[in-house]
Order: sequence, then C-alpha cells, then structure tokens
Amino acid sequence: MDVVAHGLWTMAAASGARTKVKRPISLGRAVFWGVFPDLFSFAIPAVVRLWWFATRTPHTLLPQAGDAQHFQFVWQLYNGSHSLLVFGLVFFATWSVLRRPVFELCGWMLHIVIDIATHQGMFAVQFLWPVSSYAVNGIRWENWWFMATNYVLLCGALGWMWLRSRKPESELIHGTDAKKR
Repeated sequence: MDVVAHGLWTMAAASGARTKVKRPISLGRAVFWGVFPDLFSFAIPAVVRLWWFATRTPHTLLPQAGDAQHFQFVWQLYNGSHSLLVFGLVFFATWSVLRRPVFELCGWMLHIVIDIATHQGMFAVQFLWPVSSYAVNGIRWENWWFMATNYVLLCGALGWMWLRSRKPESELIHGTDAKKR
C-alpha cells in the first residue's frame, strides 16, 4: 500500500484505539510508526536518487541498468522493517524497558499486516524474516480498483472519526440518550 494510505489507516486505527485503551495514544507517533517500514527501507535510496537527479548524475530517477549493486542493502532493510518477528522483538523490548506497552508502535504492525495482503512479486512481504523467507502473493495495491476502494473506505473511516469527534464526550461514553436521563 502507498505511504499516505498507511499513515491514514494508522491514524484511523489509533483514533479508534484511543477510546478502547485507558492510556493516551499519540496520533502523530502512531502515524510515524505506521509509515516507518517504508521510510526505513526507501528513504536513503530516494535521497540518493534525488541527489543524483539534482546534480544531473543520471537522466532519470528510475533504476538504470547496471546500478542495482548500489542499493542491495535496501532489501535487508525492507525485510527487517516488514518482519512481524522484528516488530515483536522491538515491541516487547520497548515494553520491558519502559514497563508499559507503547501502543503507538502498533502502527508498525498494522503496516506489515496491510502489506502482507497488498504486495506481491519482489515486494511480497517476508513477514517471518529472518527465520523464513515465506511470503504471500497478495493483491497489487497499485490496481486502480483497489486504490479507489481503499481511498473510499479511508474517506468513510476519517469522516466517521470527524463526526464522532464532534459529539460531546458524555454522548460517546453513555450513548446518545445520556442527556435525556
């Protein structure tokens, strides 16, 4: 899935989780962790390619024949940042150190779960890395029908969040007839 959609789905999920969890959840931190796997994997090559483009080193931002050796390390970053095992290790290590769960990190897990279902081919997520290279050949998120459906659902979820945020807190807790009692 694209980075913007990851951020928006994480924001929607974290906003919903705020009402269920007895601790505050920072939407900004949750969104950061929701886009973290792609930033971690692709930020360095993107900055390098932009630099090359700005300095007119290549003629395009697309990979050139013979330059694949420059970014082989990216696959290790991609596999590591898209691994449920690595996420679990970081989540529980953080919990151990802070003596409380950091729910914002769950944005990272949501990213991985979404990508398992929406990536295929060379980007199919090896979610058990480094133990296994098993991956699911999911739906191509780039398909127009999937993108359209995804953003319609996102608009619905964000619209529902916005409407919900306009209700007084007593109505959210006790239902709409709380004022009648």
